[in-house]
Amino acid sequence: MTTATEYKVHLRRPHPKQQGFVDSVAKRIIIRAGRRSGKTTGIAIKALQRFLAGGRVLYATPTQEQIGRFWFEVKRSLTPLIESRLVYINETMHLVEFPGTENRIKAKTAFNADTLRGDYADLLILDEWQLMNEDAWELVGAPMLLDNNGDAVFIYTPPSLHSRSVSKARDKRHATKLFERARHDPRWEVYHFTSYDNPHISRDALEEIARDMTRLAYRQEIEAEDVDEAPGALWKLAIIESNRVSQAPDLRRIVIALDPSGGHTEAHDEVGIIVAGLGADGHGYVIADASGRYSPDAWARQAVDLYDSLRADRIVAEHNFGGEMVEHTLRTVRSSVPYKALHASRGKQARAEPVAALYEQGRVHHVGVYPQLEDEMCTWEPAASSVSPNRMDALVWALTELLVQGGAPNIRFL
Repeated sequence: MTTATEYKVHLRRPHPKQQGFVDSVAKRIIIRAGRRSGKTTGIAIKALQRFLAGGRVLYATPTQEQIGRFWFEVKRSLTPLIESRLVYINETMHLVEFPGTENRIKAKTAFNADTLRGDYADLLILDEWQLMNEDAWELVGAPMLLDNNGDAVFIYTPPSLHSRSVSKARDKRHATKLFERARHDPRWEVYHFTSYDNPHISRDALEEIARDMTRLAYRQEIEAEDVDEAPGALWKLAIIESNRVSQAPDLRRIVIALDPSGGHTEAHDEVGIIVAGLGADGHGYVIADASGRYSPDAWARQAVDLYDSLRADRIVAEHNFGGEMVEHTLRTVRSSVPYKALHASRGKQARAEPVAALYEQGRVHHVGVYPQLEDEMCTWEPAASSVSPNRMDALVWALTELLVQGGAPNIRFL
């Protein structure tokens, strides 16, 4: 069996918080850690130990850029083997292996199941797990461990509202939920450490960055806390929960609210599509969240299909931000669909506050559970966040149309 000592490979000495998971022999491990806490260097040490003991390691992270730190550590540690040509290295594929064996380390991207396919491992490491689609593990990752009864390690930093916006997960809190389940499952070991637990990082730098972050972002990304609610959020999960119902009454009106993406980057490419109705009791009922990443034609068709299937009264969207574009796109799908452009004369917080007050008064009910919508509602801080939460924005427009604005319908037909 190959060992680090035989080849004079010098691995870094783990810091105390890394040592626990590096030495762990658990079949399943989940690590919740702050930025620059040393989680990637630590897991590289574990990967190298498994490789040098004859194992096959697959390291996956969402993007090529995120592979860099792990790959640097692997190459640095294996320099004696690489220079003596005792191992084969392929920089393009991020692969190092002992020739003629199945003994290797490979690093690759895995935003979803498809990008992870085509390999197997004794040790599978899913880094930045909070940004990956759940299928990467459930459909591909778990089965690839069957042949060798392999082990799996999940690593994540609690997602901020911004990082949630680029996640490919269906449930943006799936990493958090896995951590909670793992705490009560004897098959798992769980580890939590903060950026401050890395003895090699500057304390002055950490103190300085604290001044540049919101308190919520600091708790999530530095202290590695899973936060369900932001202190300054307009909505509280307990209030949403207390007003939740399993079925809506007969609805007098139904509207579909659209909030298109605010840019051309992945951070802003989700379209908010929320459906809400007005009950005979004068209460609002949220009955669907069809938000997602769509092309313009796809979101327009989705909205029109919802209009038909739910027999809605109209589709609404903000005129100030892409209103004419929204109407034009809808008209390309159906020229006669009832549409109303809502004018934002006040800022986002001022528009949201009356709607949040309706929740506090018990006058808005979620019919079922909408994790991503509710996550945005309970983590958006008006005074601190520059991220535009599309689902929440669409919700505000829908309920404003039904419960805040009075007057006769203002429907335009072409």
